[in-house]
Amino acid sequence: MSKLRAGAARMCITPSIGCHIAGYMEDRIATDILDDLYAKALVLENDRTSLAIVICDLIALERSDIDLAKQRAQERTGIPSENILIAATHTHYGPNTTNLLGVARDERYMDEVAERIAGAVKLAQNRLVPAEVGVASGWCPGETFNRRWWMKDGTVRDNFAIGYENPDRVRPAGPTDPEIVVLVVRDKQRRPICLLANYSLHYVGGPYDLAISADYFGHFDRAIQSLAGYRFVGIMANGCCGDVNNIDISRPRPEMPYPTYQAERVANVLAAAVYGAWQGLRDFDYCDEPALAAATETVMFRRREPSEQQVQLARAMVEGRIKPDPTAPRFAPLEFAKYDLLYARELLAVLEEPVERPTPVMALRVGELGIVGLGGEMFVQYGLQIKEQSPFKKTMVIELANDYLGYCPTDQALQEGSYETVLARSAKAAPGTEGAMVLGALTALRRVAAC
Repeated sequence: MSKLRAGAARMCITPSIGCHIAGYMEDRIATDILDDLYAKALVLENDRTSLAIVICDLIALERSDIDLAKQRAQERTGIPSENILIAATHTHYGPNTTNLLGVARDERYMDEVAERIAGAVKLAQNRLVPAEVGVASGWCPGETFNRRWWMKDGTVRDNFAIGYENPDRVRPAGPTDPEIVVLVVRDKQRRPICLLANYSLHYVGGPYDLAISADYFGHFDRAIQSLAGYRFVGIMANGCCGDVNNIDISRPRPEMPYPTYQAERVANVLAAAVYGAWQGLRDFDYCDEPALAAATETVMFRRREPSEQQVQLARAMVEGRIKPDPTAPRFAPLEFAKYDLLYARELLAVLEEPVERPTPVMALRVGELGIVGLGGEMFVQYGLQIKEQSPFKKTMVIELANDYLGYCPTDQALQEGSYETVLARSAKAAPGTEGAMVLGALTALRRVAAC
């Protein structure tokens, strides 16, 4: 085996004020920038293999945009596109990168973001030095909560719709994944080059709806550098968190002394847990000859098909032949809920998409660490199943990687309902997606484990 070389870099991808902001069901125009957005790249190579991991402070990236960024990165660096993983953090305070939920994609921004992502990979490659890696994990159960709850009336609703201390709540409808998996990359003088962490938590946010922010992912980067006392690239990659957020409705609403307070607090808690896991590594836990490998399995992603009744109702709403029912329960699948006209339009837009299309499920190997990239907002059970059956001692499962599939619930959750299951371009996965994705991930992990 040959010696490892590593490099890391950031490329600023902050849009201009006046851009369209993603993440809400209405168009928002940015009037302020609280903190910069970045594409953060880590490049690892030996004499046989080069890998690149790029995590972007964006809500999501479409497959075509990712493929373009990979192509440009390959042209600039020579790293094969199939060895490059590109994922989004899912901040809801960045430019709109997709066409869905009533907000148009910001085309001006998208014209240049692929080039900036490729630039981050090139900068990281320029900074390659002899290096070694260590893998650790910690636990942070107090900041991640399953957001789907069983109610006394037998329905499943999301915690952001239920409200704090609602007496009609019964129990969460799913688990959480409190593990933080950490990859530490340092040079031969034992100075950190990059730290890549993976935790399953939706964005945190705050009362700054018209501002650009990387959310807790950006605050984490600054916090972990502050704790270490060094400058390096600190990356938080989001895990499977389609049904997980930071809202604990069993307790009172938390105080918000200033707009970014909660995002900063969560980042500080995570940084402390990561720093503790990192400092628990001993010198003999690091390796300067880790095996590097990449493999991709192609999985057929299938979307759901609405009933004829739903299609007719949606068309009638869009054409104005019937009026939305303001008393309809929020996110009910037939009535299209509070946002009924929006969801009627979304349902008709889904019909324009292919029923099936291929999507990549990627695995990387960095020594004894396995890394999986999945293309949607995966429910937390996806990650738990993959970790449990992985051939590696530690496994990261990174969502919103290499594609955008929208919410991917479990088969059980699709039967139970809630916001993530109402048919839209952002929530269209059919039953069977769970099994196909988990199988694809495990197959890819076994392939790289055999290298």
